[in-house]
Amino acid sequence: MYSVITVSDSCAAGKGTDTSGPHLVELIKQAFKTDTVNYLLIADDEQLIKQSLIYACDVLKVRAVFTTGGTGFAPSDVTPEATRAIITKEAPQLTLAMTLRSLEKTKFAVLSRAVCGVRNKTLVVNFPGSKKAVGECFQSIVDVLPHVLNLLNESEIERVRETHRKVQAEGDFSVSQEVHHVCPHATGKGGDDRNSPFPMIGVDDALKQILASIPTVQAPRKQLSRVNIPPFRASIKDGYALKSIGGKGMKKVIGYVSAGDPIVQTNFTIDECYKINTGAPVPLHADAVIQVEDTKLVSRENDYEKIVEILTEPTASLDIRSIGSDLRMSEEVFQYQFPLDACQRALLAAIGEKVSVVKLKVAIISTGDELLHPYDVNATADASSSEGKIYDSNTTMLVALVRQCGFTEDQCEIQQRVVKDDFESLKKEIESLTGAVHIIICTGGVSMGDKDFVKPVLKELNYELVFGRVNMKPGKPCTYASSKVTKFFGLPGNPVSAFVTFHLFALPALRQYLATVNETAPKLAKSSLPMITVELLDSKYVLDPRPEYARASVISRNGKLLASITGGQISSRLKSTIEADVLLELPARTESKPCITAGAQLKALVLRSDFISRYE
Repeated sequence: MYSVITVSDSCAAGKGTDTSGPHLVELIKQAFKTDTVNYLLIADDEQLIKQSLIYACDVLKVRAVFTTGGTGFAPSDVTPEATRAIITKEAPQLTLAMTLRSLEKTKFAVLSRAVCGVRNKTLVVNFPGSKKAVGECFQSIVDVLPHVLNLLNESEIERVRETHRKVQAEGDFSVSQEVHHVCPHATGKGGDDRNSPFPMIGVDDALKQILASIPTVQAPRKQLSRVNIPPFRASIKDGYALKSIGGKGMKKVIGYVSAGDPIVQTNFTIDECYKINTGAPVPLHADAVIQVEDTKLVSRENDYEKIVEILTEPTASLDIRSIGSDLRMSEEVFQYQFPLDACQRALLAAIGEKVSVVKLKVAIISTGDELLHPYDVNATADASSSEGKIYDSNTTMLVALVRQCGFTEDQCEIQQRVVKDDFESLKKEIESLTGAVHIIICTGGVSMGDKDFVKPVLKELNYELVFGRVNMKPGKPCTYASSKVTKFFGLPGNPVSAFVTFHLFALPALRQYLATVNETAPKLAKSSLPMITVELLDSKYVLDPRPEYARASVISRNGKLLASITGGQISSRLKSTIEADVLLELPARTESKPCITAGAQLKALVLRSDFISRYE
């Protein structure tokens, strides 16, 4: 994973177009054979630059951060100062290499104050702000960058040694061919091999194991009606209630009946009728309603009709809803599906029944020492004064997603918390929730970092660790654990990974568990997201070694559904979810199929009911 940060007041304010940043993104993609390049455009503010660099290095843990802009002598050019403040080692020879290359083009290259260095295991490189200079500087160091990145990554020490052997044997050696990082997926041993000890399982298998761990009941819960609908004969039209044996012709209007009026019990002759409104009770001795459009007003007295002419021949039961024609007493209204939707609620109201639901109890947790509450005034002050801090977006997103998916307050009780990255704090929090809630959704702490304590805590609390890795992108470290009452979802901390894994794994479990606590059989076919077939609109997309769930928007063009991937798919780029209508199921890359192109037919999981962004 790599990051590009453009520093420019004018571009950040929308007064100019950034050309150097996107150009640098493409250079990195081509050189490093990757699509995971995070792009950020910010103003010339030293504190903001420092925060952005620290976030990329410490939170995203990218291999390298490349900045463009802010390296000159103008008062606002503070990128070198911000960079020097956050790096732990300088790399002046990289800066020299860029300067020497630029001096071949222009003498003004001496005015660049670019800084290069390292923060922990991340390389940080400053480039000038012009597109041309960016290209020149990048080419001047691209051959040695893979070796620098290998040196920073302990797991690639053998590649470093191999490079050294080739350099010593052959003199100068271009390592550009060594750029693409191949992850050593899984010995499955853990320990010294520095890989997760958890086997990598498929998405379908993961979901089956989740649903199998949640108790189910077999008998459907049925709702019966205690009333007839309608409870009286009701008029279907605005018109005139009369006796059909009287036929058409002139009729005297002897009364008016509106919705809500009592049933008229009085008998009347075949030459008389009642003016009646839609939904009103039909008079006891009437057996037909003639709509207004099939009549002619003959006379009126003051504001009341007196004589009308019926123009069509009436028939018995014409335009009358009989008692119980919609729903009869003791008839089955529906079999419960959870969460309750608008139609179920409307039918319950129609038969005079109150909504009765056992609430599902859910806890949503974010883990991380770097997290601040986004709406806390004190946290806002901390964010501006503390390096390495970021606002927590995960709990806000997940609470909103749970509600958005139909789990209203009368069906689901949610508590949300932020927990520090230490074993005891996390253990205390999860222990207090275990048995007290049905589902815990936790983000962060499930990967291979020094402070990823979720799995050890779950083992300590005697949870059954069902799985600890899934063969997917994004969301590989997704973890699921089960206890007698409480089911635990350990979602990755990156916002997009949390977004995707919530929809694929947590949402079906929430639906099944809510049905279970309400003692009804879940509709398993409706637990997962609905699937459609779409056609790829993008000209080309490079596939990942893992099956990928890409965020995409859908366009309807002449009845055909076309999907366009929503920009960079890096797992920290929450913006990719904003315009997402679906999750595209992309296959894993193979030698014979390294990419997909426009026109490819793909399966897509629908994220929302209004899943078509545009009609053309």
